[in-house]
Amino acid sequence: MNKFIYILILSVFFGACTSNTIIKKPENLIPKEQMIDLLTDIFIANGGDNIKNINLQRSTNYFPFVFEKYKIDSSRFRESNYYYTSRIDDYDEILEKVDKRLKALKEQYDNEIKLADSIARVRKDSIKTSKNAIFRESKKIDSLKKAKKM
Repeated sequence: MNKFIYILILSVFFGACTSNTIIKKPENLIPKEQMIDLLTDIFIANGGDNIKNINLQRSTNYFPFVFEKYKIDSSRFRESNYYYTSRIDDYDEILEKVDKRLKALKEQYDNEIKLADSIARVRKDSIKTSKNAIFRESKKIDSLKKAKKM
């Protein structure tokens, strides 16, 4: 998993070192917008490495699923990534858009968590209020029954 991050970092590093080198555009170059989507999902997949999935498994390799989603293979990604890293301005633009998307997704997730917590708190409060109301009513009934017996 971390190999991908190392490859990305090294490719950016080598791309920065060889910015004067002209790299031929690959025939099967991934378009910029798809590269943004792909890198966003790759970063999410990399972040999910230490989180348990539905089957309570950790260290699941999600990268093949990402490549399958976009119907590409790792060599096509590697060629496209190498090409874009040779063009620093393009790659910087791609990474900025990826960063914005990841921040927007995190904000959306945080808002969903806050909403779920609020709903849970309201339910808990309403259950507590209902229990208190039932308890008060049962006390009234008990006192009425005692009053009738006397």
